[in-house]
Amino acid sequence: MTVISRTVLTIIAGVVVAGVGARAQQSSQTTPNPGFTFRTSVDLINVTATVTDSQGRFVPGLRMEDFEVYEDGKLQKISQFDSERVPVSLGIVFDSSGSMDGEKMTNAQGAVRRFLDELLGPQDEVFLMRFDSRVSVLSDWTDNRAAVSRMVRSIRPTGGTALYDAMSDAVPLGEQGTRRKKALVLISDGNDSDSSTDVDTVQRQIRESELLVYAVGIDSQQESLGQTIGQVLGRIILNSPRSGPSGPRTSRSSGGERLNEGVLRSITDDSGGRTEIIRNARDIDTATAGIASELSRQYFLGYSLSSPRDGRWHTIEVRVKRGNYTIRARKGFIAEGAN
Repeated sequence: MTVISRTVLTIIAGVVVAGVGARAQQSSQTTPNPGFTFRTSVDLINVTATVTDSQGRFVPGLRMEDFEVYEDGKLQKISQFDSERVPVSLGIVFDSSGSMDGEKMTNAQGAVRRFLDELLGPQDEVFLMRFDSRVSVLSDWTDNRAAVSRMVRSIRPTGGTALYDAMSDAVPLGEQGTRRKKALVLISDGNDSDSSTDVDTVQRQIRESELLVYAVGIDSQQESLGQTIGQVLGRIILNSPRSGPSGPRTSRSSGGERLNEGVLRSITDDSGGRTEIIRNARDIDTATAGIASELSRQYFLGYSLSSPRDGRWHTIEVRVKRGNYTIRARKGFIAEGAN
């Protein structure tokens, strides 16, 4: 073979190899990775609904055709439905402020550990966040619930109450959960005293998410007879002609004082979750068990977004066609602009 022939063959081989390499590179660019998610122009609005009867008991056995979903008062076509328990991404937001010392801390730790050890499913994942004057993530998302349970046992109460900061941090972390149903459970006994975030910001964050938000509020402070008499005398003085008409009664709002139930409900209710107020620390276990039971017995509904991406709040109402039932579901969403 001449030198020229070998040169020609070398060039041809190079061209073939280059062509194969180019096709392989093109194939690798057009074939999506296993984790690739196709983003459609039609968004699905997910709604988790809890249906109970007049006795507060869960209503099982409902089908997709039993439900109606309204967005801004207009009936929507339900395209997704599931009545089986689905794995949950559950974030636990734990108040470790100084006012939780004693029986409240002991009972709260025991309730959360039982939640983790006994009430969650094998496919569920959790994160654990504590807050006092500061917010700390003790465990990021994990399915090692035994390790998280040990972390709960090590929590010690101290400092003030940065409740709004904690919830503001918990929402974006909660949205990073990998399970289809995502929820937060807040356990606290007091009002915010140390946050740089306000409650309106927290409410908007929750409205922009698909998180179910629950709260267990511990309102176990007992007022002494002297405090009660003092309050009665104070109201008498305020209502005397010399003092003029009394204004509205103000609730105590500093951290470590009486629980602000209204604030907790404003955080939870738009999401389709709820606030459970208990008067005795020993009832924390019952409250958390009820939340675990509810998370395992809910209906999942989905429909295509019909509202414009106008950044406004759009209402959602879920109805059951027959039966005198109570339905709890997210009350709406904010239609953010496309990225």
